Amino acid sequence: MKSNTVKVFAGLLLMLMGRAHAQDVEGMNGLLNVLGSLHESPCSLEMTAVNQTIDLGEVSTSQLQRPGDQANPVAFQLRFDDCQRTAGSLRNERTGNLTWSAYQPVLSVAFIAPADADDPRLVRVQGITGMGLRLTDALGRDVQLGARGEPLFLAVGATTQTWKVQPTRTAAPLTSGAFRAVVDFRLNYE
Repeated sequence: MKSNTVKVFAGLLLMLMGRAHAQDVEGMNGLLNVLGSLHESPCSLEMTAVNQTIDLGEVSTSQLQRPGDQANPVAFQLRFDDCQRTAGSLRNERTGNLTWSAYQPVLSVAFIAPADADDPRLVRVQGITGMGLRLTDALGRDVQLGARGEPLFLAVGATTQTWKVQPTRTAAPLTSGAFRAVVDFRLNYE
């Protein structure tokens, strides 16, 4: 948030200086248009949390014999810095209940990814068939792809939130090989 303000200010300063010097210099001159937006958020997402690689290692087909079978889950985290003491509130999309605090920011995370054709609750993987990825929150609740998750309170200062990804067998024929998936996430503050 602070670096965006500095960049916009520096860009405007350069533009003003350019206009002042353009009158003193013969030859070609131009105009630099600087655009941007300044967003207010109660926390900053730590940069190492923005793009992560989650290595599920080698998953054995023996763990995924029947639809619904699951391999071991792997945890991943989003880390937040500079969380300010501020009032926060967020309506739960599933229940309609309002979650609020007079002192803590409240956020929800939406995970966006293509769903598996046989089980739309799972993230589709590329490279193999018969397996999808189940996402769960810290309490073991399924993440609904594309929907805002449960509202979360963020502690003042630095805080970490945890989710899990778990290979899960689908009804399609199981093939072996390397697989991958890409899951986007969006933070929602109100």
